[in-house]
Amino acid sequence: MRTIGRTRTVPGATPLLTALTALLALLLGALAPTAQAAEPPRAQAAATGLHISNGRLLEGNGNDFVMRGVNHAHTWYPGETQSLADVKALGANTVRVVLSDGHRWSRNSAADVAAVIADCKANRLICVLEVHDTTGYGEDAAAGTLDHASDYWISLKDVLAGQEDYVIVNIGNEPWGNTNPAGWTAPTVAAVRKLRDAGFQHTIMVDAPNWGQDWQGVMRANAQTVYDADPTGNLIFSIHMYSVFDTAQEITDYLNAFVAARLPLLIGEFGGPADQWGDPDEDTMMATAEQLDLGYLAWSWSGNTDPILDLAIDFDPSRLSSWGERVFHGANGIAQTSKEATVYGTGNPGDTQAPTAPGTPAASAVTATSATLTWPAATDNVAVTGYDVVRVGASSETVLASATGTSVTLTGLTPATSYTLAVYARDAAGNRSPRSATVTVTTDRDPGTPGASCAVTYRVVGEWPGGFQADLVVRNTGTTALNGWTLTFAFPNAQTITNMWGGTPVQSGQSVTVTPASYTRTIPAGGSVQLGFTGTKTTTNASPSTFALNGTTCAAG
Repeated sequence: MRTIGRTRTVPGATPLLTALTALLALLLGALAPTAQAAEPPRAQAAATGLHISNGRLLEGNGNDFVMRGVNHAHTWYPGETQSLADVKALGANTVRVVLSDGHRWSRNSAADVAAVIADCKANRLICVLEVHDTTGYGEDAAAGTLDHASDYWISLKDVLAGQEDYVIVNIGNEPWGNTNPAGWTAPTVAAVRKLRDAGFQHTIMVDAPNWGQDWQGVMRANAQTVYDADPTGNLIFSIHMYSVFDTAQEITDYLNAFVAARLPLLIGEFGGPADQWGDPDEDTMMATAEQLDLGYLAWSWSGNTDPILDLAIDFDPSRLSSWGERVFHGANGIAQTSKEATVYGTGNPGDTQAPTAPGTPAASAVTATSATLTWPAATDNVAVTGYDVVRVGASSETVLASATGTSVTLTGLTPATSYTLAVYARDAAGNRSPRSATVTVTTDRDPGTPGASCAVTYRVVGEWPGGFQADLVVRNTGTTALNGWTLTFAFPNAQTITNMWGGTPVQSGQSVTVTPASYTRTIPAGGSVQLGFTGTKTTTNASPSTFALNGTTCAAG
């Protein structure tokens, strides 16, 4: 299941729809916004904060600002107040925050929104605020209107006034489904005008129809009309890219069409993991956004009911999923390309000097699944803003954790395993230091509960070309609770786990060893825990035949 209210692809996709999408990709060139030599003349006051000029998002001081960040589901997880600090520590310069206007979920109060803005500012993040209740209007009967969302923003005017340097108002998330998407244009224009008539000077963001993916090209064809409806010109378009955008040509064509027309655009949401609808081409999305200096905001930090899109597992920044590693630390990722907004004072777009290497790290408090790492601080000509701890392999590195200070506790480690660790430093301009010297840490052996009685159920719940999703239920059939466990099995074919929830996998060839997450570590007598994962496969996808828990072979089922 996905995060409540989150639709990230074309609902009800069928082979016919896939074929139509391919055909429309050829036709969308005819729907591109009409190129213009310059912005039309506008009678507007001098910009007071984030604003649009000549198709670019600028800060109040005229500095070009490129969003690099993530989405955070605040309205469903209001208690996860550490999330913005964790996102910032990983290098983001922007966070898009999910809010509710009360139509479908509990309304976020003015005091709550003010606290969110203060949290963004305290963590030196640009804050994109969005109403999620509009998702899929016209197709989802529970969705609210853009007009209702506009009234919500107007009710918050006192909270938002004076925050134009820090806040972008995203009127409504994915405010039209697949039913008559041409109906998107008029209410979008009306909502923009309503906010401007109410005196809003903020940059306004508008999402595309077709559940945000605009696969029928309505936003692309009508973008100029919507943009011209804003008397201030401070409006930016947001495309959401999931499995509709599974080829490089579709992605580059769409993004370049807006750039050519000098119409401001960002990728307001995007996903990478394959699912039953297809495999988004996140590599092209991120590379093209970087090439064109367009913003991107990955979906989402944590808390998806289908955890395949969780960047951090269980809101833990030290346990990034493979998707999170890709977004934060991969090529054209956040750590490599993000630059802090200069409104916060330390951002320096001319800073090209990297910090010095941190000192040699030292390990302490080593257990079977965790270790604390401490290192001498790096120095920088401006300021060091964060550190990345990496596991060093023969020909690769994997980021295990990020921190703003000089110490971090690594969790989710595999028992009786050797780790070679090192540290990098980062500054606000995104410069990365040389790597520190390494330290080798060997985790303790986890004795678990020898001789535990167990049963394991393995079930494939979905398959698609080259990939699949499976569930694992591990049952303790004994009379004593298990506090810590290790599950082992082997795939019979060429399957590979790409992302797991409920446990941490280590795979060597076809052999897999799984250790528990914090919330699955204990299995009561007679109780069970459930794990799940996505993986790759070839044409054959047979199930593993034997499972062992703490060295004891488990019964089937």
